[in-house]
Amino acid sequence: MGSGSSRQAPPAPEPLPIEVVDNHLHLDHARHGEVRADVADTIAAATAVGVPRMVQIGCDLPGARETIELIDTYAALLGGVSLHPNEIARFSDAVALADGLAEIEQLAAHPRVRVVGETGLDYFRTGPDGRPAQQEAFRWHIDLAKRLGKTLQIHDRDAHDDVLRILDEQGAPERTVLHCFSGDVAMAHRAVDAGYHLSFAGTVTFTNAKGLREALSVVPLDRLLVETDAPYLTPHPWRGARNSPYLVPVTVRTMAAVLGVAVPTLCQAITENSERLYGPW
Repeated sequence: MGSGSSRQAPPAPEPLPIEVVDNHLHLDHARHGEVRADVADTIAAATAVGVPRMVQIGCDLPGARETIELIDTYAALLGGVSLHPNEIARFSDAVALADGLAEIEQLAAHPRVRVVGETGLDYFRTGPDGRPAQQEAFRWHIDLAKRLGKTLQIHDRDAHDDVLRILDEQGAPERTVLHCFSGDVAMAHRAVDAGYHLSFAGTVTFTNAKGLREALSVVPLDRLLVETDAPYLTPHPWRGARNSPYLVPVTVRTMAAVLGVAVPTLCQAITENSERLYGPW
């Protein structure tokens, strides 16, 4: 699990009966004031509890470049690359942004990059003036995923209606995932009706996440995924500690309880959905 966290690492949970995929994590990130987790140690710890495969997401240019290095080094990893919506405003001008998007397109062509993302909209950190640029970049990433035949992973923070509207207007890729789903029951129904997959993170275990668990309860098994978004969003009761894919079983067991299904049944569904979306590792 590495060192440098301000809290002791949570203990390893009971291994899952059937292996699952951590559908979204950031091995290139460290939380503020911490050192990055060791990649080999992270993979080993996750494998020991039934999470031997992961999708590494690089969502700025340095992270996207490193994602290529990681997926070329570790067989447990597939990759996703993009410019995160909050990255769009950080480019000095339109020419610099165009150059950045062109590099993402080049990196996304790598055969072990199976995801364009995370892309989407983030209205939590971006005011009205910055939203048109985010929306334009989102449309560009949607088009890239369709042109390359990759799965689209979407970041949606305080922008539910615009995310769904733009996907509808642009035409979503055949394989579209709402990463770290944060909507309500009505949005879950809309997403399922549109053919999207919904990925749930440790947030679904939080004590104040009753609405999110209600949304989960209406999602069919063949549309569900699980993720950590590590090193963020550590599941209850270790919220605040650094997250890692070895904690996926905690989230899976909460999801199974909410859905009223056996843990092996949910594990099998998550595995089948992941392989359908991302192909073989």
